[in-house]
Amino acid sequence: MIRVLLVDDQPLIRTGLRMLCEAEPDVTVVGEADNGRDATTLAARLTPDVIVMDLRMPGVDGITATSRILAARPATRIVVLTTFGDDDHLYPALAAGACGFLLKDAPPTELLDGIRRAAAGDSPFSQDVLHRLVQRAVAAQGGEPRRIPGLTARERDVLDLVAEGLSNTEIGDRLHIGVTTVKTHVTSLMSKTGSPNRVRLALYARSA
Repeated sequence: MIRVLLVDDQPLIRTGLRMLCEAEPDVTVVGEADNGRDATTLAARLTPDVIVMDLRMPGVDGITATSRILAARPATRIVVLTTFGDDDHLYPALAAGACGFLLKDAPPTELLDGIRRAAAGDSPFSQDVLHRLVQRAVAAQGGEPRRIPGLTARERDVLDLVAEGLSNTEIGDRLHIGVTTVKTHVTSLMSKTGSPNRVRLALYARSA
């Protein structure tokens, strides 16, 4: 069971998120907070697996709360859920340690998939956000191709799909292989490319 803490200053948003999560057999909401200060306190007391974190809140904002929570509990997975997908919100959230960044206009299935992916150690990002990160990385490096030595043909296939922002399940469906096999390939690719997480791996792939 994935234990989730919801953090958003709008009661209607939290209610909708709770209903969405609790309709799933593998997700349970262990608490709610409407500001970053209470989120930090509840994270320490409730030890959630995943925190769904808004950014703009009164008092302590989501970025500050993310930094504080991860300083105390580094294993916590924090997924930002916000209306604002611009760079002024994205990069500070990543710098604070958020493992994912989703937009509030995303389909409910994308949020649920994001929670599950975060709990499994993955990095869920809205497609538009991931593509922008990749494009910026490519532009910064001038788009010059690099060789990635030592990859098998299957690893190259998986790497191409990671670069498109596909989840492990989607990659498995596309390549007709099991999710466990996909995870094994992704882990190997991260090791071979020196990428600390899936987003860095996608950036590496698109700039390689």
